Amino acid sequence: MDKTFWQAGHRPTLLAAFLYFDLAFMVWVMLGPLGVQIAKDLGLTHAQKGMMVATPVLAGAILRIFMGILVDHLKPKLAGAIGQMIVIASLFFAWYFGIHSYEQTLILGVFLGVAGASFAVALPLASRWYPPEHQGTALGIAGAGNSGTALAALIAPSLAIAFGWSNVFGLALIPLVLVFILFSSVERSRSVAN
Repeated sequence: MDKTFWQAGHRPTLLAAFLYFDLAFMVWVMLGPLGVQIAKDLGLTHAQKGMMVATPVLAGAILRIFMGILVDHLKPKLAGAIGQMIVIASLFFAWYFGIHSYEQTLILGVFLGVAGASFAVALPLASRWYPPEHQGTALGIAGAGNSGTALAALIAPSLAIAFGWSNVFGLALIPLVLVFILFSSVERSRSVAN
């Protein structure tokens, strides 16, 4: 990567887009790594467990269309902030009040789908700050945030064993709120490259 890339865009926005995308992907797939423990505690069948895990993925795919429309009308930063608030509120609700039924896991899954819609926010947020010759690199850096799925798979089961699976939702709020603050505070001090 040449020096002109780092001089061409807005690094704080690129970092915020990466972190937003990374944590969004982490919570988007969270029900998967917690699925065994949730299914055992709630007495879910294999089919119910499969549907619980599939719901955020399907919801995320559908919600990307709506999030894309929001990005076009409100701009990526505001659309992303709205999405983050929805995800934070749903995880807080799941942690504070608990998940006690199969139906509640599906409702949570739909709200976690908003995190899966982060594609429509993070990629335009990052790439709009870079001229055409650097947009691929910016998209690659922001898109590397899909590594959040690995974070969820590696960390969530251990946290669930140590603190209980419902408390994993509360623990996820810590990095989500920190990234929300960073995401919201990134100032755009440079004009968009044409």
